[in-house]
Amino acid sequence: MSSLPLLYSFRRCPYAIRARTALRYSGIQTEMHEVSLKAKPAAMLQISPKGTVPVLDLRDGTVIDESLNIMRWALLQHDPEDWLMAGQPVLQQDAAELIAFNDGAFKQALDLYKYAIRFPEQPREDYRAEGERFLAQLERCLNAHDSLCRKQASITDAAIFPFVRQFSLVDEAWFAQAPYPALRQWLRQWLDSELFLKVMEKPPA
Repeated sequence: MSSLPLLYSFRRCPYAIRARTALRYSGIQTEMHEVSLKAKPAAMLQISPKGTVPVLDLRDGTVIDESLNIMRWALLQHDPEDWLMAGQPVLQQDAAELIAFNDGAFKQALDLYKYAIRFPEQPREDYRAEGERFLAQLERCLNAHDSLCRKQASITDAAIFPFVRQFSLVDEAWFAQAPYPALRQWLRQWLDSELFLKVMEKPPA
């Protein structure tokens, strides 16, 4: 049995993507278990009954089953570019607020937009407009500096880009001409990065 931490993941899940991004950035090796959402492994459900990915089993009895907590744990082990912005409480507060909005109102709008056929009460464009409020906020951040909280990337960027990626894929033609050029460039830099390409490699069977 491997002594490496065991990560239960799903390749396209934005929560799992951001956890894997932080783990790889921090240089932490894991044993990866790609979860079938239709047949979740009993071992994962035993340690995390809520049944969502990602789940990180540190093999010492410690289980971390929230993506942001996995990110923070990884960065506390090794954070070469100071993604946690240590000693910068104002930036940390900015990061917390952006991530909270991403995980709350924006994720709700994203789900409605992505699965609009299931929610016929409003046209898809209305759901997209709800999500655009956050896109516009991110655009303003990126007009002020190269990344969301400062010049260099931080946990904020790594935690949010997988959700913006998912939003952009709902209607790629619309996103390509939407009034968010700085956001498009920022997202493309993440998607073209070696870090992301490694994170999205298919795990061995």
